[in-house]
Amino acid sequence: MSHPILDKTRLTLVIYWELARIIIPVTIATEILSRLGLIKAVAPLLAPVMALFGLPPELGLPWLTGMLVGIWAAVPMVFVLLPLGALSTADITVFSALLLFAHALPIEQKIIQRAGPGLIITTLLRVGGGMLYAFLLHHVLQATGWLAGPMQPAWIPMAADGGWVGFFIGLAKAMAMMLAMLLALSFGMEILRVTGVMAWLMRLLAPVLRLAGIRGEAAELTSVGLFLGISYGGGLLIREARSGRVSPRQVFISCVFMGFAHSVIEDTAIVMSVGANIWGVLAGRMGFAIAATALIALILRSIPDARFLRWGFRQAAGPAE
Repeated sequence: MSHPILDKTRLTLVIYWELARIIIPVTIATEILSRLGLIKAVAPLLAPVMALFGLPPELGLPWLTGMLVGIWAAVPMVFVLLPLGALSTADITVFSALLLFAHALPIEQKIIQRAGPGLIITTLLRVGGGMLYAFLLHHVLQATGWLAGPMQPAWIPMAADGGWVGFFIGLAKAMAMMLAMLLALSFGMEILRVTGVMAWLMRLLAPVLRLAGIRGEAAELTSVGLFLGISYGGGLLIREARSGRVSPRQVFISCVFMGFAHSVIEDTAIVMSVGANIWGVLAGRMGFAIAATALIALILRSIPDARFLRWGFRQAAGPAE
């Protein structure tokens, strides 16, 4: 006989196991590469890109890992590659912004593609939007001197102990803490859903989404993606796109917005736990997402349907899942 708490715990453990199967090998491989000196050898190739955001070149590898694998895999690499005092709060906030905009692209962009929007155009918008926001955020923080102090993480994914024994002890502690965080987030989100707080937040957000050009049923589905992630919001959009109840342009705009801002509770909590500032990774990100999506929606209005459907959208095929 199933029980809601046991079912939720079981589901969280399944998700944790899938993450662990990625994070542990990636972290060990990164440590080996670091100890062999290969990271320092490759870092200069990534320096020009990281320099755009005022970040050390070593962070290029975690950024690439985050885009391909996800935030959970990228964050521990930061603490493997750099000593704890090497980054300021501004640095970790800018780097976190890059991760929040574009992470787990192979998985999430496939979901968006199945809803109809073109894979290449939405991926470019998502990565480019993240780079633009991180660039602007870096220059604002640099000009004002805000967040210039050393980062102060509440959670350190990897211990700084030397030797392989210390490394594996740190890895074990990091994985245990990650499990605790996942369980807390999972049950916290369920409490918000059951108590109706999540639905209230979605209704509250509808007028804001209209500023970004997202209206009607698409606004409700986008709210789901904003709070729960692309897997949920994009999955619902796949169904609605196939039913014809949401227009292709609204599906496209909704997916663009979700690419810029999604899973804002869980993802924001992760990066804040390692020292990122909430104004940079949540408030600023939301403001940018609304303004950028509104601009894209305005541009779309000037594009004829035939051209839009040719380069930006394809009708989703196959049975809804």
